[in-house]
Amino acid sequence: MKSDVVKVDIRGIMPANSGCALFVGTDKKVFVINVEPQMGAVIGMFLRATPKERPLTHDLINRVFQGFGISVERVIITDLKNSTYFARIILQQQNEVARKIVELDARPSDCLALAAAQKKPIFVSAALFEQVEDMSEVLERMNESSDTGGEAEAD
Repeated sequence: MKSDVVKVDIRGIMPANSGCALFVGTDKKVFVINVEPQMGAVIGMFLRATPKERPLTHDLINRVFQGFGISVERVIITDLKNSTYFARIILQQQNEVARKIVELDARPSDCLALAAAQKKPIFVSAALFEQVEDMSEVLERMNESSDTGGEAEAD
């Protein structure tokens, strides 16, 4: 698996006209995944470990996972078709009898939220990472803007 994927991190979150821009990548290259505004806020809360008054949907999913001994192993952003990203979430369930691995199709925003909540690794297929436009300069400007009092948020 290691040769056909690139390990990435969520490098920043910025409100955008159509929702929220998640900057995902490495020190060398960053690309943007657009998500709904609420999902951007949720992912930001998980990244900052912000306490919540009531459990959110992804908190509930995590509690269900805990109850059944399931953990997120990793997420992989796999493809881009018609301006839509695709992702897979790899789950592990282990008990005293057996270990089971399940791979599920899921929205990248849900995968990123669960990975952020559980502090699990995020990968992008190497072929997709080569294909996406590098948005490092935009992230850099965003970080400079937030250093001077702008509204942008980055990790």
